[in-house]
Amino acid sequence: MSAAPMETPFPPEPGPLAPSGTRRTVRGVAFVLAALSVLTVALTSTVRATVLSPGFYQSVLDEESAYDRLYSEVLVDPQTAPVTRDLLAHLPVPEALVTSNVKVVLPPATVRSLTDQQIHALTDYLRGDTRELRLNVDIEPVLANLAELARIYFGDLVANLQDQDEPDFARFTADLTAALEALREGRAPALPVLPLTEDQAARAADVLLSLVPAREREALRPEVEVALGRGDVASALATTAAAALADGSRTAVADLRTTLQGGTWDLTATLAAAGNDLEVLERARERVQRLTQLQILATVLALASLAVLWTTGSGGSARRLMALGQAMACGGMLAAVAVLLTRPVTGGRFLATEPSWPPSVTALVEDLQRNAVDQLVATGLTAALTALVGGVLLTATGWAFLVRPRTLPAPTAVRGVAAGVTCAALAGALLVPPVLGPSAPRRCQGSAELCDLRYDEVAHLTAHNAMSTTADRFIGPLQDPDITTQLDSGVRALQLDTYHWESPQDIATRLDNPEFTPEQRRLISAAIDRANPPREGLWLCHSVCRAGAVELVPTLEDIGAWLRANPTEIVTLIVQDDIGAEETEEAFHRAGLGELLHTPHEDPEEPWPTLKEMIDSGRRLVVFAEKADGPAPWYRNFYRYGMETPFAFRSPDEMSCEPNRGGTDKRLFLLNHFVTNGGGSRLDAGRINARDWLLERARACEAERGSPVNFVAVDYTTVGDALGAVEELNNHRAEEGR
Repeated sequence: MSAAPMETPFPPEPGPLAPSGTRRTVRGVAFVLAALSVLTVALTSTVRATVLSPGFYQSVLDEESAYDRLYSEVLVDPQTAPVTRDLLAHLPVPEALVTSNVKVVLPPATVRSLTDQQIHALTDYLRGDTRELRLNVDIEPVLANLAELARIYFGDLVANLQDQDEPDFARFTADLTAALEALREGRAPALPVLPLTEDQAARAADVLLSLVPAREREALRPEVEVALGRGDVASALATTAAAALADGSRTAVADLRTTLQGGTWDLTATLAAAGNDLEVLERARERVQRLTQLQILATVLALASLAVLWTTGSGGSARRLMALGQAMACGGMLAAVAVLLTRPVTGGRFLATEPSWPPSVTALVEDLQRNAVDQLVATGLTAALTALVGGVLLTATGWAFLVRPRTLPAPTAVRGVAAGVTCAALAGALLVPPVLGPSAPRRCQGSAELCDLRYDEVAHLTAHNAMSTTADRFIGPLQDPDITTQLDSGVRALQLDTYHWESPQDIATRLDNPEFTPEQRRLISAAIDRANPPREGLWLCHSVCRAGAVELVPTLEDIGAWLRANPTEIVTLIVQDDIGAEETEEAFHRAGLGELLHTPHEDPEEPWPTLKEMIDSGRRLVVFAEKADGPAPWYRNFYRYGMETPFAFRSPDEMSCEPNRGGTDKRLFLLNHFVTNGGGSRLDAGRINARDWLLERARACEAERGSPVNFVAVDYTTVGDALGAVEELNNHRAEEGR
C-alpha cells in the first residue's frame, strides 16, 4: 500500500522559491528601517511621557520630599541666607517676622501649588499648547498669609484694647516709632494695627515719613496715607522702610510695586532681567515640535517597513511571522540599550551644579536629577520591553508553526495574527509610557505615603483651644493664627469649646478657674462692668465668652469651605461641649456640613478605614464630643474611642504619660502636650514644641501605652516645630507599613 500524500494546510504563498538579490536588499533595508523605527517610536514616546509631562516633574519632587527639604535643609542653610534675604526684600513684612513663621507665610501646600503652576506653564509651552512662555506666580495666597501674620503680630500688642471704642492713638504712634527704630537696628519690630480715621492716618504718616530722606517724603506720602487709612500698616511700612534703611533703596520700593502688581509676579520677566537665556527654551520648543513629527514619521515607517517584510518574504507565513518578530525584537533591544546608556552618558544628571551653590541646594538638585534619570530609564525600558515582548511573541508563534505545521491556521488567520500583534506592540511602545509613566502620587493628608494607613494609625497636629486666637483678639490666646490659617499651616485636628453666652453671675463663678491670671481676671471683670449684655446664639469661647468669642456656625462654614478647597485632607474636631447635642447637630447642618461628616463604626474596637477610603467617600470631617454621645450617629463621645494623657501640667518637667480620661486600651490616643500655668505659656511652648522634645515624649508615651499617638495637642502651633515632629512620626509609620 502506497502512503497517502501529506495534506498541505493551505496553498503555498505566491512568489519565487528563492529571493533575488534585489529582494534581499529590499528586505534588508526594510528590516533595518523597521528596527530603527521601533527604536524611535519607543524613545520619542518616553520623552513625551517624561520631559513633556507635568506628572513626571511632580513625581520627582514628591519622591525626593523636595517641599519638606526646602524648609528643613535649604532655608536653614547659612549659605542660602543672602539669596533668601534678597527674595524677602520683595515682601511687605519685615524679614524676621517671615523667617520665624515661614510655614505660616508660605505653607508647603502653597509652595506645591505655585510650583505646579510653573510646571504646567513650562510643559504647555514646550508642547506647543501655548504660544508664549508665561511664568506668572500668583502670590495672592502668600500676600494673604503675610497680611494675616501681620495682623496677628500687630493684634498681640493691642489685644488689651479690643473692647475700647476709641484706641489710644498716642500709644499707637509711640509704638510705631519704636517699631521703625527696631527695624533700623536690625531687630524684629512689634507693630500695632488699629483702624484709623483720616486725621489719624495723616498723623501716623508723619511718624513714618519722619525717618525717610526729606526729598522722598512727598512722593511716598499719598501711598502711605492710603495704606494707613485702611489699617494696612504692613504695606505702609514696606513703602517707607526701604527708603529709611539704606541709601539707594528706593529701587527696592519700585521692585516691590512691580512684584506685587495685581497680585502676580511675572517670573519670566524677572528671569530675563537677571540675564537668563530664555531662548534655550524656545529652541527646545522647536525641537519638541520636530520630535512630534519624528514620532509620527517613525510610526508610519515602522508599519510600512514591516508590511514590506511581509509581502517580500518567502517560505510561507510562519517564516514571515518570524521575520516581523525579529525586526520588532531588534528594535526593542536597541531601544533598551539606548535607554540604559542614558545614565553613563549623562552621568545621572542633566544640569551641572555650580561650586558656588550652597551645599543644601546642590544636594537637593543632585537628588532630583538622579531620581529624574531613574524614572526616565524605567519609563524607557517599559516602552522598549513592550516592543521586545511583541517581537518575541511573533517569532515564537512563527517558530511553533514551523515545528508543528499541522497546527498552522489558514493564511488569513496568520495575517490577522501578524497584523494584530504588530499593531499592539507598536501601540504599546507608543502609548504605554504616557499611561504607565511617572506621575504625581496620590496624596492623603499632605503625603502620598499615608494613603494606605488607617485613620487610627496616623498622627494629627492638634490645636488646643483652636478658637482662642490672637487673630480674633481673645484675652489670653492659646493660638496665634485664626482657624483657617491654622489648617493652612498643617493643623489637622481642632479642639473647640462650645458655649452659650454667659451671664455676669456665670462669669463670677468661672473666674475662679486657675487658668486665668490676675491680669486676665481684671480685664474680664472690667468687661462685665461695661454695658455688655449676653448675646444670643452659639459661640466658641474659652471658659468665658467675654474673654473672646467667635460664632460657631460661621466658623463651621469656614472649616467646610477649607475642606472643599482641599479635597485630599481630613479634619477632626474634638468638642468640649457646653451646649446640647441637639443644638450641635443643628449647627453643623446649618453650616452645610452634612455631606462631609464621617460616621465612626458603632463598635469602638473596630479598625478605622484608611485615609484613602475616607477621602474617596467624601466623608472627611470627624467630630467627637467630650460629654455627648449622639444622638447624631456622627457625633460620638471621644472617650469611647480614645484615651488621653493628663493635661494640667504647670511646667514641662511635670509632663507624664499616665492614663487619664478614656482608660488605657482605646484605638485613638490623645497626647496633651501643653503647659498651663496661670494661662497658656508661650515661653514653655517654645521649649516643648521643639521637634526633638516632642518626639521624645511622644515615643515614650507610645512605648508606655503600646499604642501610636494620634492627636498631638499643643498650644501655639506656630511656635517651635510641632508639625515637623508629627510629620516625622507619620513618615516612620509609613515606612513600617511598606
